[in-house]
Amino acid sequence: MTRIVIEPISAGAFAPFGDLIDISGMPNKMINQDQCGRYHDRAVLDFADGRAGISLFDANPRALPYTLDMVERHPEGSQAFIPMTHQPFLVIVAPDEDGRPGQPRAFKTQPGQAVNYHRGVWHGVLTPLHGPGLFAVVDRIGGGANLEEYWFETPFEVIEP
Repeated sequence: MTRIVIEPISAGAFAPFGDLIDISGMPNKMINQDQCGRYHDRAVLDFADGRAGISLFDANPRALPYTLDMVERHPEGSQAFIPMTHQPFLVIVAPDEDGRPGQPRAFKTQPGQAVNYHRGVWHGVLTPLHGPGLFAVVDRIGGGANLEEYWFETPFEVIEP
């Protein structure tokens, strides 16, 4: 089994796959009687058709090392995962290589970070590392097929550095 070593997530390392959503830098402006910093427009939502919807996902926590045997992608829309707790989670992505996933990469978020997968990006399933695994998800609501899965012939083992 090939091992994938978890990397700390950064906006630059994650850029080929999507947007890292966090409160880095200074807020764009102060609102609510100067009691709230607004970090404006942190992710690009992209849908072929349909509309943006907000759903709640309640995922079971996973343990490390983690066996990665499948990735998926959504060709019709981006998909943002926003944790509703201050716990890190595992983010697995892979570049597209002629319609199939290439070598996967694994990232670990910091508390307070979220991710938005670009449309068509291969990614692992929602993988919280601690309970509760409650997430708000912003993605495409609409008709038609918007899920492709790819099962690896040989699974990968995702490990801590």
